[in-house]
Amino acid sequence: MTNAVLELLKRRRSVKPDMLAEPGPSPAELDELLTIASRVPDHKKLVPWRFIVFQGDMRAKFGEQIADACRAEDKVEPSEVRLAAERARFMRAPVVIALISRATPKAPAPEWEQILSAGAAGMNLSIAANAMGYGVCWLTEWLAYSPRIKAALGLDEQERVAGFIYIGTPTQRPDERPRPELSSIVSRWQG
Repeated sequence: MTNAVLELLKRRRSVKPDMLAEPGPSPAELDELLTIASRVPDHKKLVPWRFIVFQGDMRAKFGEQIADACRAEDKVEPSEVRLAAERARFMRAPVVIALISRATPKAPAPEWEQILSAGAAGMNLSIAANAMGYGVCWLTEWLAYSPRIKAALGLDEQERVAGFIYIGTPTQRPDERPRPELSSIVSRWQG
């Protein structure tokens, strides 16, 4: 007997944002995805993550913020071609979700566990979107580390961008890539 969840996990693969198109998740699907993303280990129920959703015209509007940050933070004056690419960055997929890690250093759960919980939320979101038939790509890129983007997102001092998750319908399936041999990543403790 084949388990559909295991089969999905065996073939899960990131799809480059340039290979994602309409349609993206419907409002009901998006709510379901974010609900599933929130069902992760969360020691002490701190909810050390949140989501910022970009859809429709707001993707282009935020693209202006990205271009402004690029212009202000790049060491050399960016070309108009580069600025146009930055303006269009979130237009590569119908939905882009910023995953925000908001780990609190002096909380009752260790900060590292909170960061891992945010990562689990991103993975749940990605796998759930794949299960719905969508392509997904989780990226950070330079803007995840940009002070101006952090300000444009309205992040608090303790918040960080854990990544931008692009979701859409794949226009093509990426080729499989080599995976590590278990013998190179697994050891068995012998006492």
